[in-house]
Amino acid sequence: MTEKQQAGDSYWLRTAPGGRHPALTDDLEVDVAVIGGGVAGLCTARELTRAGRSVAVLEAGRIAAGVTGHTTAKVTAQHALIYDKLRRTRGSEGARLYARSQSEAIEHTAGVVAELGIDCEWERRSAYTFVRDKRGMEQLRAEARAAREAGLPASFVTETGLPFPVAGAVEVTGQAQFHPRKYLLALADDIVTHGGLIREDTAVLGLDEGTPCRLSTSSGATVTARDVVVATHYPVFDRALMFARLSPRRELVVAGPIPASQDPDGMYITPEKNTRSVRTAPYGDDGTRRLLVVTGESFTPGTGDTRVRFDRLSIWTRTAFPGVELTHSWATQDNVPTDTVPLVGPLHPGARHTYVATGFSAWGLSSGMMAGLLLTAQITGAPCEWSGLYDPRRLASTVREAPSFLKHQAQVAQHFVGDRLRPSPPVEALPPGEGAVVRAGGGRLAVHRDDDGALHALSARCTHMGCLVGFNAAERAWECPCHGSRFDTDGKVIHGPATRPLERRDI
Repeated sequence: MTEKQQAGDSYWLRTAPGGRHPALTDDLEVDVAVIGGGVAGLCTARELTRAGRSVAVLEAGRIAAGVTGHTTAKVTAQHALIYDKLRRTRGSEGARLYARSQSEAIEHTAGVVAELGIDCEWERRSAYTFVRDKRGMEQLRAEARAAREAGLPASFVTETGLPFPVAGAVEVTGQAQFHPRKYLLALADDIVTHGGLIREDTAVLGLDEGTPCRLSTSSGATVTARDVVVATHYPVFDRALMFARLSPRRELVVAGPIPASQDPDGMYITPEKNTRSVRTAPYGDDGTRRLLVVTGESFTPGTGDTRVRFDRLSIWTRTAFPGVELTHSWATQDNVPTDTVPLVGPLHPGARHTYVATGFSAWGLSSGMMAGLLLTAQITGAPCEWSGLYDPRRLASTVREAPSFLKHQAQVAQHFVGDRLRPSPPVEALPPGEGAVVRAGGGRLAVHRDDDGALHALSARCTHMGCLVGFNAAERAWECPCHGSRFDTDGKVIHGPATRPLERRDI
């Protein structure tokens, strides 16, 4: 990474900083409390306020600044190679409902953009899943057939706008891309205009599922609500053991301006090279340049050297788009459900007034928009054709996907046990800017040496379920490989499901 290219420098956050909403200070009573101010939480809150419900959005940090603020910002129903798999595991009807739910969410969002006059760089583009190796062509042909049978405008093509040849691609026309922060900040304004409340810097620490529900918060104030939506990306309240069905994955993003004449005019993704995703966005005022955004290098949080992964992604980008100057880099995180489909609906089998939205894989924008429509329908009692497809209480699909479930559990067990058996480096050998888990006092410490040479020690046990964290040197963060919790070098929670910081230790 260059000096101009700082890890964590999200282009979306830099170009749409937005204002701040107050923290919760007093007890509050509303119809619906939405925990989490990302795309799923804000879309749900906006639909509910328009349906006449009083709503409060409670965000531990800043709205639209977490995973949503670090997305690639594609809004598409084409989710790489999903429809052929859905046709085999959920039947033709399941694939059709998936395509319809995602497409209707996108068109609903297009309507909101037009209704509110949101200047969010909304652009229609075709979405492509491509391969360069001819051995992947038959898989793409099957995907094109399945997507077309599911109702999408899909076809198999061999020509794209990419600056290199491909063996084949699935093209789905009429999809979209946009500036996620500009859209969601406007959505937040609309929520407040219609009577909703948004409270930032307000972590929710406890949930009592009574009648009504009660939430305890970091400020000491209590929120009383008839219904509660947990939209925190990874559920901070997991009463259905969803952690056993969600696998955290982290991906890196690099971006930089290119001449408009080099715009590949589409949204692209390939499973090759450990995933490569390409799109562009408007850049500057004169229309002569576009911002190239490239995503890839999928990995489990807290494992390996993230700097090496950034270098690989940067080299690939400069090779594919000669002359590009990479000016931004950041990372995003996703939760992949073991049976492919997001979990949106009742929080657990006995839930009556608590709901969840999670497991969006790498497609959180269209799925978060879909979740807003689905949860609003369930809370208001309106019919929704695809409720059963996304129901978190589903069992049949979990049985069908048992190999993925068991593989995920084996990986978690390997980290929980194996990470404790690894040899630790000597603390004195730790250079400035680095961090490592070391043995000390009969336990394990997460030790970071800052740029001035001072050591900072924390408990290495993640406060979610006790796995040992690993150090991400590129982003200077401690990450849990089991369920994806992230902490800064002082131990503060950056990303759940953990809600408590890593404990400070002496060294």
